[in-house]
Amino acid sequence: MMIVMPRLAGPAIPPGRLARLAQPVLDLTDMALRPWQSSDVSAVVAAYSDPDIQHWHARSMTEAESRAWIDSWPARWAEESGAGWAIADEAGLLGQISLRRLYLSDGIAEVSYWVVPAARGRRVATSALSALTAWAFARLDLHRLEVNHSTMNSASCRVAENAGYAMEGTKRGEALHPDGWHDMHLHARLSSDPPREGRSSSN
Repeated sequence: MMIVMPRLAGPAIPPGRLARLAQPVLDLTDMALRPWQSSDVSAVVAAYSDPDIQHWHARSMTEAESRAWIDSWPARWAEESGAGWAIADEAGLLGQISLRRLYLSDGIAEVSYWVVPAARGRRVATSALSALTAWAFARLDLHRLEVNHSTMNSASCRVAENAGYAMEGTKRGEALHPDGWHDMHLHARLSSDPPREGRSSSN
């Protein structure tokens, strides 16, 4: 029998906060963060065939896996275990950004993102991260957001810093990549940190 220990603090966010919200479209100047669509399947497969995305995210996707991944997001939203957006413009998919390892009871989530090769160099990731951060603090009332990336992924490091995520330290041997274990940089922002506009970035 599992014993549930009583909490002396919290929860930071009551259950149901995310599930009661409709997933928004976050409009930016020249792109938007929108819920995933079935028409995105082929674009996701193509994205996960990119060597950089495969390397830093340590996976590839078949068409069936892409469809299942896209189909999983509404359930994760309802279960309050995660939230994912496609980053897109009129021409198509630019990238993805998501709240993963989402723990409402602790007020904490980790943000993950990638950008397709054709969209790099346009500040896509920084703009998306800044927009999602503002929404997560204002509407979801999260307390802390984290970004974790390989210490060898300098582009992701710049994105996090340009979006106001302070680098807090290095986690040794924390993530298994195709070429072995990588140390990971931990960046974070608190809801009490001053608002910050994204600066120039290569991603």
